[in-house]
Amino acid sequence: MSALLEIAGLQAAYGHSQTLFGVDLRIAEGEVLALMGRNGMGKTTTIRCLTRLLPATHGTIRFDGHDLRVLPAHRAARLGLGLVPEGRRCFAPLTVSENLLAAARPGPWDRAAVEALFPRLAERRGQVAASLSGGEQQMLAIARALMTNPRLLILDEATEGLAPIIRTEIWSAIARLKRDTGMSILVVDKSLRELSGVADRCVVLERGRSVWTGQIDALDSATAAQLLGV
Repeated sequence: MSALLEIAGLQAAYGHSQTLFGVDLRIAEGEVLALMGRNGMGKTTTIRCLTRLLPATHGTIRFDGHDLRVLPAHRAARLGLGLVPEGRRCFAPLTVSENLLAAARPGPWDRAAVEALFPRLAERRGQVAASLSGGEQQMLAIARALMTNPRLLILDEATEGLAPIIRTEIWSAIARLKRDTGMSILVVDKSLRELSGVADRCVVLERGRSVWTGQIDALDSATAAQLLGV
């Protein structure tokens, strides 16, 4: 299967502090890849480099044949990167409908489609995002990313800090995306149990390096304990 995204030897730094020392990952068309690791190991930094919010200092980032390192963030996004950032970051003063409209690009994902995935958003169309619960804001953040009709959906800690019932609802939605659309997805999360239900493969980072890559069901408990602390 050809690679939609390929990252090799990725290095990056914040000022004089280097944080990535060699990240390698590959996502094929229609694949769901889990990016895992303990806190501070470079997961979000990797996503920031991928989405061009942080310049890489070394390595390659190729998406659908394009060299992302030479593109600004807005041009990389238009190639089909749909980001659900850590912390949700909805447009707080705008309504649910306005948040969705602001991100809309042509394609199958329109307001009706995202409301079918998250029916609560249909009930909250006229509410400003700031008035939504944390779980509803997360649903809105995912729906907003889908409205860009991405080729790769990037979920950075999409269920962190949410109530169990909302977590279950969001994981169910991710599973539906995989089952019904064949969308390529890069998902960062700490829950091996929940990731095992949706991810095909897994890359584990430790101290800014890829240290384990393989089928997620091959990540045994001893290795998970060593690399993830679970």
